[in-house]
Amino acid sequence: MSSLPDHPGFLPLAQLPSLVAQLMAGGYQCLGPAVENGAIVMRPLDASDGLQRGLQAEQAPGHYRLTQDPHNRYFAWANGPQAIKPHLFAPRESLWRTQRNEQGRLQFIAVEPPAPMLAMIGVRACDLAALALQDAHFLRGTQPDAHYARRREQLFLVAVQCAEPGATCFCASTGDGPTPTTGYDLALTELAEGFVTVAGSAKGAAVLNAMNLAPATSQQIDAARQQGQAAAAAQTRSLPGRNLRDTLMSRLEHPHWEEVAARCLACGNCTAVCPTCFCHAEIDEPSLDGQSSEHVRMWDSCFGETHGHLHGFNVRPDIRSRYRQWLTHKLATWHDQYGRSGCVGCGRCIAWCPAEIDITEEVAALANPEAQP
Repeated sequence: MSSLPDHPGFLPLAQLPSLVAQLMAGGYQCLGPAVENGAIVMRPLDASDGLQRGLQAEQAPGHYRLTQDPHNRYFAWANGPQAIKPHLFAPRESLWRTQRNEQGRLQFIAVEPPAPMLAMIGVRACDLAALALQDAHFLRGTQPDAHYARRREQLFLVAVQCAEPGATCFCASTGDGPTPTTGYDLALTELAEGFVTVAGSAKGAAVLNAMNLAPATSQQIDAARQQGQAAAAAQTRSLPGRNLRDTLMSRLEHPHWEEVAARCLACGNCTAVCPTCFCHAEIDEPSLDGQSSEHVRMWDSCFGETHGHLHGFNVRPDIRSRYRQWLTHKLATWHDQYGRSGCVGCGRCIAWCPAEIDITEEVAALANPEAQP
């Protein structure tokens, strides 16, 4: 995707801190890219001029290393291990609490999670697509997840065009990037002299109107469009199609499942960094005095042995069945649930796999008609 609206504004490079200040003045806690434990993550900004410049990351199967951008740009990095998901679907949180009253009876008490107004600056198109899938899961029906919904309502998203995709990126083949087209409040395309800026919501338009930006020139708009097209063309990985449901479901007994299982460690790294995975476990943690307990939800993985436990047996007793479950659910049966694949082409599962397993290579091997069992 590389289209841009006809009449965006232009934010000069020196005025980027003014945008952050505008959001802070509106009550938002602003998050931006920061280096933590050798990776680029989203962390709170202490000041309006606190956005880091010059960050880049070299990515390959099982490989992630920080590097320096020679042009000292703000958003020349592809993506870090996580972006939006952990700020909405908390890795660990209490859903409710039980307490004994004076008569010894249990009372169930709702837990209200913290839901600060967050403005995330530097969100990528692949993560916006992942957010739409998370919304479809957590906000569906008449009983949406209250904790997720409360945080989602408070979120302001400043997306950026991914002009420097990582070697593990393949969002162009899934149709989810590298240029944001929907799901954002504001979208920025970074050029040498500033940012082509577009509002995507009423909240975003209000912020943009308050800044009174000059319209972007036709040359700036063309440069932004061409930059997006070049970023899409630069991606060397791809999936063989956007709807692989029938292909994968017809290969459930393919011998390649055994081959990838021999390399997979079932560590769960891929599900932890995946922006669409939503598996979780729920446990009760009683107090030592027996007077109260917390009902806790935490991230889980379909690669874990306990995830497949049913009464008296395990439906996925080996790594082969767990890897097959993950891949066929993500790329096949999500079409039945959500109308599209669960993969947005971010490439995180490739970069953060210690066994260097590449989802695009595994799918290609399974989908190859010449390799049918």
